[in-house]
Amino acid sequence: MNRVHYDVTGIQNTQMKTQVKNVLEKLEGVQQVNVNLANSTIDVSYNKKTDEGSIRNCIEHVGGKIES
Repeated sequence: MNRVHYDVTGIQNTQMKTQVKNVLEKLEGVQQVNVNLANSTIDVSYNKKTDEGSIRNCIEHVGGKIES
């Protein structure tokens, strides 16, 4: 299993947190999602059925901006 950690801006309230979590959990291969509003971070555990690019696209699609 792979894990990825993102520092994210744009996830400002619980509604957006829920949106991001729901979108990521629908992605095939995603095992676990943790969105931390206080720290502006997202942690995702996933397997071979998805990749980091797909995860990034999901986060950005709902309005999150990944800090590099």
